[in-house]
Amino acid sequence: MIRKIRYSVSKTKRKDASQVMENRTVPAQSPGLYREEFEHDNCGIGAVVNIKGIKTRATVENALKIVENLEHRAGKDAEGKTGDGVGILLQISHKFFKKTCDALGFSIGKEREYGIGQFFFPQDELKRRQAMKMFEIILEKNGLELIGWRVVPTVPEVLGQKALDKMPYIMQAFIKKPADVEKGLPFDRLLYVARREFEQSNENTYVVSCSSRTIVYKGMFLVGQLRTFFKDLQSPDYESAIATVHSRFSTNTNPSWERAHPNRFIVHNGEINTIRGNADKMLAREETMASPYLEEDFHKILPVINASGSDSAMLDNTLEFLIMSGMDMALAMMILIPEPWANNMTMSQNKRDFYQYYATMMEPWDGPASIMFSMVIW
Repeated sequence: MIRKIRYSVSKTKRKDASQVMENRTVPAQSPGLYREEFEHDNCGIGAVVNIKGIKTRATVENALKIVENLEHRAGKDAEGKTGDGVGILLQISHKFFKKTCDALGFSIGKEREYGIGQFFFPQDELKRRQAMKMFEIILEKNGLELIGWRVVPTVPEVLGQKALDKMPYIMQAFIKKPADVEKGLPFDRLLYVARREFEQSNENTYVVSCSSRTIVYKGMFLVGQLRTFFKDLQSPDYESAIATVHSRFSTNTNPSWERAHPNRFIVHNGEINTIRGNADKMLAREETMASPYLEEDFHKILPVINASGSDSAMLDNTLEFLIMSGMDMALAMMILIPEPWANNMTMSQNKRDFYQYYATMMEPWDGPASIMFSMVIW
């Protein structure tokens, strides 16, 4: 159906005939040129690093100051009280958690001899306890031992109503490192397998992070609410040698507590324009995937990508899988997001050969404006 629209011009405006559009026809209920999938804007990211690996309170404070100055890079609702998401990734502070857990009545042992799982559980007590029990069973099944649970102290009063309505019950699980497993990546690989099995078995809980080296605090905050919501981040005992922060401007997915950054390895600014093809190809190649580090547990971690996540979360899923499969992080990032090399005549032949070789194995995840990543090696 075609309808006629007549445009008129006020007497107070110029009466130039070129400004009067009469009898212009447009399709009824036409969407025009607007397409929702072409919406673009940018998040805000930042990092503070002590290159000598010395944990300090100043690193945490400076990172929080960065994110608090990223309001111009953070989305929020019409009321201006609920943010699209703000978060921080830090090293696990043994100084802080040892004091905290001693006060709760259990010992976590020496530094990096335990891992911490950060959980967004449902507020419903029955569902929460069922999920907690499920995680404990999966830990035991995978040769791991739960040391204890901790409720993360928060200040919900600072939140906007929309964030408060969706707020999860936030808890931490402390997991003991088996005596016959090395610190660092070998232990984190066990935690990865247990986490993935739990995620496959439980639909109402989100695991924010689960590592012996790093931890993520995030949520549907305005930039100033991250520090005021999480009491852990206010403690002078919380120290770290690295910190990455992110303020989200949601574009291709709706804001939620789970979709806030940082992810488990990356913070990301921009959009991955090729995400549908990237996700489909990762799913298609799962039948031929193999890793000597995960061969007995491969069925527990598939599918690699969580299709309900954002584009950034899917990239993080893939990067995490490559690292846990034994690939060096720098190599994995160069494969996933290669620089434009095909027509770059100034690039060395060795580098061009490198990109051409790996292009046969992994398609580029094109589109990020900027990306930061860390796995903490010290």
